[in-house]
Amino acid sequence: MKITIIGTGYVGLVTGACLAELGNDVFCLDLDEKKVALLNAGGIPIHEPGLEEVVARNREAGRLTFSTDVEAAAHHGVLQFIAVGTPPDEDGSADLQYVLAAARGIGKHMNEFKVIVDKSTVPVGTAEKVRAAIQAELDLRSTYATFAVASNPEFLKEGAAVEDFMRPDRIVIGVDSTPEGERARDLLRSLYAPFNRNRERTYWMDVRSAEFTKYAANAMLATRISFMNELANLADKVGVDIEAVRRGVGSDPRIGYSFLYAGCGYGGSCFPKDVQALERTARGYGQELLILRAVEAVNDRQKSVLGNKVAQRFGADLAGRHFAVWGLAFKPNTDDMREASARVLLRDLLERGATVAVYDPVAMTEAERVLQLDLTAEQLARVRFATSPHDALSEADALVIVTEWKAFRSPNFERIKAQLKQPVIFDGRNLFEPSTMAELGVEYHGIGRSVLTHA
Repeated sequence: MKITIIGTGYVGLVTGACLAELGNDVFCLDLDEKKVALLNAGGIPIHEPGLEEVVARNREAGRLTFSTDVEAAAHHGVLQFIAVGTPPDEDGSADLQYVLAAARGIGKHMNEFKVIVDKSTVPVGTAEKVRAAIQAELDLRSTYATFAVASNPEFLKEGAAVEDFMRPDRIVIGVDSTPEGERARDLLRSLYAPFNRNRERTYWMDVRSAEFTKYAANAMLATRISFMNELANLADKVGVDIEAVRRGVGSDPRIGYSFLYAGCGYGGSCFPKDVQALERTARGYGQELLILRAVEAVNDRQKSVLGNKVAQRFGADLAGRHFAVWGLAFKPNTDDMREASARVLLRDLLERGATVAVYDPVAMTEAERVLQLDLTAEQLARVRFATSPHDALSEADALVIVTEWKAFRSPNFERIKAQLKQPVIFDGRNLFEPSTMAELGVEYHGIGRSVLTHA
């Protein structure tokens, strides 16, 4: 099947590469000439495990093409996937300028039936706006061509996006109950047939419900994280081990264990902006989503927990103090620094006068870029980008762990103790057991794991 993907970010590039892997003829459009040149030269613009190999294999096989040619893209696929960014606007709503620009690009050049599939995360009602934008362009050209607009939201986790796409737990598709919508249903059913051979994974619904489902899913997951983080902060005060609580609560099949881990806050490109966008949609209809407002407030506060713990231990004035920071990306297996908790921590430490040495397995280049935006020149001068985890530890007063990379889970604690000025670890992801740290002679500060101090 001929498919066009508009946008080569996380969603677009993974979607295009994986659909090509299934044997489809995929044309990926992006207006960023440097990105397209990089992709055509065999590189990829993001870190995503397994993606580079899939892209290379399908480029070489001729099933995956990258171009800036809008007209060629519009003519190529009967299925036109819009997978461009929807960043938050100033008021928290999703900015649809790139989605609507993509729609207009299709409308300017299409001459036959097309199915426009909104793959980007978009608010309820976006399909109607996309439909209107395309029809306006057809009217300007006095061209008659039928089309359908469908919603097929993505449920990909950064760091596991290829696996998630190739082995989906569900496929959500929204289509209209019109003749064009039925044609869209048939085409999308055929496209996703390989994923439904063992069991039916596709959930069919109307377009608006599909758009809403994506936001509802992310809002629920964000709520679970913030709920557990708020309980963890109380656990620290009353002498409770939040890990024991998590196991006890998660054993209830109505609740389960997923997304109940306490930590230093969620980040990335999805949860923060999607919670804001859903809140903004509700306000547009005169409704306040009080739970989601609390979820966002708790998460904003949680990102300062590590900095506050450091200040409680070493004092509010950290001038003359030096800290090692392990982990900069918002989660493992990605170099994505969007809304990363490490950015808040570093600002906190530097504003208090400290110096820091930072290390991340893959996000160092991206971290240098975003920290130049976050920090003053004077603050940036107090940041050293280390070459390894142990290089970061040299002469540090304490180690602060922000991202739960596998490489950090089983470190050489004797070496850590030897390199630090004093054996103090602040663990923002609860990687280690407090009792084990006590036996090793390490002063350990987790999130909601201060039970030993109350024994």
